[in-house]
Amino acid sequence: MNQRDQALTEQRSKIMGQAERKIWVTFRKEGIHKYPAAATDPALATGDEYDVSFLGVPHRHIFHFRVWIDVLHNDRDIEFIQFKRWLENLYKDGILQLDYKSCEMMADDLYIQIASRYPDRAVWIEVSEDGENGALIKYELSRPSLSIKI
Repeated sequence: MNQRDQALTEQRSKIMGQAERKIWVTFRKEGIHKYPAAATDPALATGDEYDVSFLGVPHRHIFHFRVWIDVLHNDRDIEFIQFKRWLENLYKDGILQLDYKSCEMMADDLYIQIASRYPDRAVWIEVSEDGENGALIKYELSRPSLSIKI
């Protein structure tokens, strides 16, 4: 192997050693949603094609979750299926509730549980209504672009 090839091999090895590693799982839960302000807020209850006042009454959604979490190595210290089952059981066992919360509120509630069980890991949580519209919140340990260490 020549020097250039050796240097490239070492560079790739260093990059792989420092790579950010996450796993992700998905699951769905049925819930009842209500956005009370939609019924009366003029910005929402517009009376035209943009009217969303119907959101002010309880309505059903299938909430879709995608959760990413840091893993420490390629042999995964968190197993996909076990992680997914644990997350689903948070709702099944009544530890977390979906009803009457925004996607962002659901993500925050879920993050608290994950961070308690798996501290010091970045977690990203995406929650959508019916797989159509939703939110992504990235719970990072640091924000280098802002020079802030959390």
